[in-house]
Amino acid sequence: MPHVLQNVVFPLERDPDLLPLYVDPETWSVIDEEPVRVSNVAHLGNITGRTSAKIVPGRRVSFGTYFNAFPASYWQHWTSVRQVTLTVRTNGPATVLVYRSNGGGVKQRLETREVSGKASSSFDVVLDQYSDGGFIWFDIVADEEIALFEGAEWTTDSDPVRQGKASLGITTYNKPDYCVETLQNLADAPEVLDVVDRIFLIDQGDKRVDAEQAFPEVAGRLGETLQIITQPNLGGSGGFARAMSETLQRPESDFVQLLDDDVRIEPESIRRSVVFGRYATVPTIVGAHMFDLLDRPKLHAWAEVVDEIPFMWRALYQEKLPHDFSVANLRQSPRLHMRLDADYNGWWMCLIPVSVIREIGLPLPAFIKWDDAEYCLRARDAGYPTVSVPGVALWHVSWVGKDDSIDWQAYFHARNRIVAGLLHSSVPHGGLLVRHSRRADLKHLMMMQYYPVALRHRALRDILSGPTHMRGNLATAMPAARALAKSFPETVIHKENGVPLRSRRGRLVFKRLKQHTFDSPTGLRLRWFTLWTLATHWFHTPKPENVEKPEVEFGKGDAHWWRLPLYDSALVNSADGSGKNVYTRDRKKFRKMLTDSVRLHRRLQREWPRLAEEYRAAEAELTSPSSWQRTFEGAS
Repeated sequence: MPHVLQNVVFPLERDPDLLPLYVDPETWSVIDEEPVRVSNVAHLGNITGRTSAKIVPGRRVSFGTYFNAFPASYWQHWTSVRQVTLTVRTNGPATVLVYRSNGGGVKQRLETREVSGKASSSFDVVLDQYSDGGFIWFDIVADEEIALFEGAEWTTDSDPVRQGKASLGITTYNKPDYCVETLQNLADAPEVLDVVDRIFLIDQGDKRVDAEQAFPEVAGRLGETLQIITQPNLGGSGGFARAMSETLQRPESDFVQLLDDDVRIEPESIRRSVVFGRYATVPTIVGAHMFDLLDRPKLHAWAEVVDEIPFMWRALYQEKLPHDFSVANLRQSPRLHMRLDADYNGWWMCLIPVSVIREIGLPLPAFIKWDDAEYCLRARDAGYPTVSVPGVALWHVSWVGKDDSIDWQAYFHARNRIVAGLLHSSVPHGGLLVRHSRRADLKHLMMMQYYPVALRHRALRDILSGPTHMRGNLATAMPAARALAKSFPETVIHKENGVPLRSRRGRLVFKRLKQHTFDSPTGLRLRWFTLWTLATHWFHTPKPENVEKPEVEFGKGDAHWWRLPLYDSALVNSADGSGKNVYTRDRKKFRKMLTDSVRLHRRLQREWPRLAEEYRAAEAELTSPSSWQRTFEGAS
């Protein structure tokens, strides 16, 4: 009996921004590296259902798109499937053309078939030429009459390695409306619920999901499949650890599918990830890509890695992201046809086999940041890969308009990166990690951002105290970090026109800065600028009139670390545009924090070998289900 690997689907919403991710109204061409459309009219009215559409006379429609092209290279490389069958159902006169690509994005036609009347066309494709990359897809061309597309799927006769279902683990903190919408989309997708054992919704907020007006109806539809679990806010790691822990008690579940709360799902992606996990040759963490929820065609996360020397995360070909599918479709984007191998996947959506959890444990008690990356690195070290599969994705609120490196999250950015490095870095003394951390302090200090430096130093002191602090402050580190903000006036958001500048000169300077490009200093110029700035801030007190009122205004995009230090005070737009922050130079704070930074980083560098040994010895206890169970019981 054939097993469905991938259904061809259309968007759940009548949103023209989504259409390029599912179907192209025409095949596009590329002239001088600029996309030129034969016709740019995308008629949403031609989509008649989740799996059906009209192809109007004389039109060509391509399914070589993000959600509907078949990622052949990933299936060839990570599974034992070697033959797939594409079945296309149509009604009316049409031509079906099947194509493939290689790792360089070069298109090749595999087969052409003319059909008429009510037809079901099957195409067998062997997966033996896709080691470097490549997709398979089909186009449909209507003749003189309307042709109806009535569905298509990719199937195989090969049996999966695993048969079990997945439990879904949704962690939320005061995002009840998003969660209810996710539950409604799941309830509307019976083909997804066929592979779902349980839905664990871990509610850690005070705005409860079950208090939403629409909740009773969707809970009734999901029945016993849905289980709401409330607990204090233990962060993403605490919420997802709870979902993993609950899944371990479900013999019907071979996987747990982690989902963030502020997302919109593509239900077919959930089904695809479970099916891919079933077929993977070895137990595999199956990751999803991330599109921008507020700019739907833009792909922000494709395949992510951790660079060993600086021990820092990034996306592969990060300089090419975000990729806007409304500007260049899949067939126009050769780089996207490569098989990109990831080190980890964000826990906005990530499928983890239960067998992996039983072997390597639950997440670190990290609260947020780096828990997902560290877990995948731990799995990799145990022999279990992470695969970010094209066509498996959701929409998540992106980091555009955020700067969590200067709010309370600075503590977790600093602590968890260094802890992950202590656990997994194979480079002596963590490579460049300590140096990068010290540089981050210097930049914040020169920019008069004293609050994140205070948090970063708290993180370093906690790291130096040993691994037991992680579980000890799991529930208290976040409120303590937020409470510390009251000691730093720079954290106050001033609404529009709430803070006058010292004189009009400040606004004129801002306008001049906007009209010119100022590049970041490099090499000797960088060293000289840093030394000069540090000496200036150490020896010179700011002018009283500049402390009283900001002397210059910057847009957030212009407030670089090599600009702000030139002033005693500055008015800077907040990242989300909700107001402005006032940064004022404080020589006393600067001196103390600079001294502390040198001392703490020198100690971290010196004690790195001992700390690495200590944290690695404690990892099993920190991540064990029994330790987490005690945390859940103590927090309830």
